[in-house]
Amino acid sequence: MPVRSTFDRQYYARFYGGVRPRRSYFRDEAHLGAFVSAYLDYLGQPVRNVVDIGCGFGQWREILAGHYPKSRYTGVERSDYLCERFGWTQGSAVDFRSRSRFDLVICKDTLQYLARADCEAAIANLARLSRGALYVSVLSSEDWEQVADRDRTDRAVHLRPAAWYRRRLAAHFRNLGGGLWLSPRSPALPWALEALPARSA
Repeated sequence: MPVRSTFDRQYYARFYGGVRPRRSYFRDEAHLGAFVSAYLDYLGQPVRNVVDIGCGFGQWREILAGHYPKSRYTGVERSDYLCERFGWTQGSAVDFRSRSRFDLVICKDTLQYLARADCEAAIANLARLSRGALYVSVLSSEDWEQVADRDRTDRAVHLRPAAWYRRRLAAHFRNLGGGLWLSPRSPALPWALEALPARSA
């Protein structure tokens, strides 16, 4: 199956329920945002600015505003359709550049659409953009086989083992679990058992 390259109105209608996504989608995202925010607060990682790469409808903007009302949010999106509708910055995990580094970088459900070389470049770019934490979520081959709801999950992606992503992320970040990774530039100092050992990252 070819990898999807078009993210238009039909794509978002098929997998998210249109421009007004399913309530369950926003509920799940709100729970996830609460977890990420609580863990970063516990670690002492400040969140003054956020970049959300592959931001979609921008649901994280509202979620994080509730936890960090003074933070600045930058939404980056490849989709022409969503950029026109919501005014996001056009770009991708591979090519987005900024003079600033960010306290929180979000890259959710994006990397699986990238070919190997582009995905490796994207992970290196996420590291360049980060001075704090990275939240990353990606569909792995294990997820597709064991967890994913195949009626609501896009199969037109690159399916790679989770270990493939872990190895490349671990070259730049410390794995905190739960999809959170910590940049060496972060002021947070997690205890040893709060982070995975490098060899199992």
